[in-house]
Amino acid sequence: MSYLQFIVYLQQNQYLMEFSPTKLNTFLFFKLPSAFWCGVRVKCLTPTICVATVKHRWFNQNPFNSIYFAVQAMAAELTTGALVMSQIKKSNKKISMLVANNKGSFTKKAKGRITFTCSDGSLIEQAILKTIATGEGQTLWLKSIGVDAQGDVVSEMDFEWSVRLKQ
Repeated sequence: MSYLQFIVYLQQNQYLMEFSPTKLNTFLFFKLPSAFWCGVRVKCLTPTICVATVKHRWFNQNPFNSIYFAVQAMAAELTTGALVMSQIKKSNKKISMLVANNKGSFTKKAKGRITFTCSDGSLIEQAILKTIATGEGQTLWLKSIGVDAQGDVVSEMDFEWSVRLKQ
């Protein structure tokens, strides 16, 4: 199977994809290219935690010489969304997912490499189990915290995800 055939296969069978940082970064390239070209990368994915990083570069900066807020939001959303996708895969059910709302706060200029972490995997698992059991959609807020190399929080992002069984 050629590389191109493999990518087409992944796109057609996303729900079959095993989740790993490498496969998620490949997914970024084809499905979220703006995040990929801005330098957002998944570094770690477990059932409960996802970590992504982005480094300040000319391409993703704002006029104030720090990472543009939307690039930070892409990295933060990726940490929450990857966990949702992973838990959906684990459930072996066809479940749709959608960001319904988001909010963020920025406390320091984002310079250097910023690491975003979401550790709400258990909340996602509970919501998915509930939507499977009741057949009703569920919403939940997930938090991703971005810290710089010194360990200072530069931003906190919250995303309200909606999950429901597909018909």
